[in-house]
Order: sequence, then structure tokens, then C-alpha cells
Amino acid sequence: MQFPTIWFLRHGQTEWNAQHRIQGQLESDLTPLGVAQARDQARLMPPILAQGPACYVSPLGRAQKTAEIALGGAPCTTDPRLAEVHAGVFQGLTKTQAAQLRPDITAACPEPLDLFCEAPDGEGYATFHNRIEAFLQSLTGPSVVVAHGLWGQVLRGIICGLDRAEQAKLPNEQGCVYLLRDGRETVLR
Repeated sequence: MQFPTIWFLRHGQTEWNAQHRIQGQLESDLTPLGVAQARDQARLMPPILAQGPACYVSPLGRAQKTAEIALGGAPCTTDPRLAEVHAGVFQGLTKTQAAQLRPDITAACPEPLDLFCEAPDGEGYATFHNRIEAFLQSLTGPSVVVAHGLWGQVLRGIICGLDRAEQAKLPNEQGCVYLLRDGRETVLR
């Protein structure tokens, strides 16, 4: 399936990212480094925004704050489909605590995408994937999307034709912009 051009921005580092704590759909503020990463994205955005793309942002605070900085006040539509995967009972735990709670799951799921999607009482991969695909299919033109790391791995994987295992291995950089066009990804820095 062909999708419009998308510029994807992952939110900047949060306090919980720095602590290796599983956020999922819980809130955590940007660190000073996270604010600097959003400013790095802001330096890349003027020629992109000059093209007049639609702008979409996750409802979660870390993405909202990143969009505010990186997009310099450009109007954005908040879309609940852009929220990070719900990581069930693992939300709020460090990865060490999750391993103590469910060593069977953490041993079988070394990649964060798999760990979060296999969390008890969580959203699960199929529902998460379908939510992202529904968002993609709703786009009618070039779009800027500010969301989350695992959300972005699945988005980028769908566009580039990757399976779940390949999606889980994608890098999750902050402070850059992923240009997704014609089934390919280019990282803008």
C-alpha cells in the first residue's frame, strides 16, 4: 500500500527514559536533554513546515511538549491513535522490576517492542498495529507526526514493508526526523 510522505518525530528523552522505566501510556516529563533534542528537531522543521503538511501529535504530554518546541507553534491535531502502546502491568516499572515480576516474558522478549506488546493486561501487538495502520490509512496528504518510539517503529515498519521482528530491531533515535516516502526511510539530522 502507498502512503503519503510522512515526517515522523519521536518525543525527546523523558525522565523515565533516562531511568529505563517502562512508560507506555503513563506520563513522564522531558529531561533537559529531551528539550535539547526537540530543539534539534526544530532546526530541521522550517523547510518541512513551509510545504504545508498536516501536523498530528499524540495526546501524551511528552509528545505534546516535543511538538510545541519542534514545530514552533504550528497548528497540530491531537489524535488518540498516536498514543504509545499500552504496556499493561509493566507500565511504571523499571525493566529490572518487570523481569522480576515476569521473568518468562522478559526472557522471551528482549526487544522493547515485544516486551511492551506481550505485557499482561496490555494492548498487544495486533491491536497496536491495527491502530497505527488505521491512522495511516486516514491520511490524505503529506503529514508531520509527533509520537513515540515503539509507535514509530511500527509506523516505519508498515511503510517500509517490514515484519514484526524487523520492526522491533529498528533504531529509536530522539532528536532527529524520519522522512518516510515511497516505502523508504531517510533519517534527517
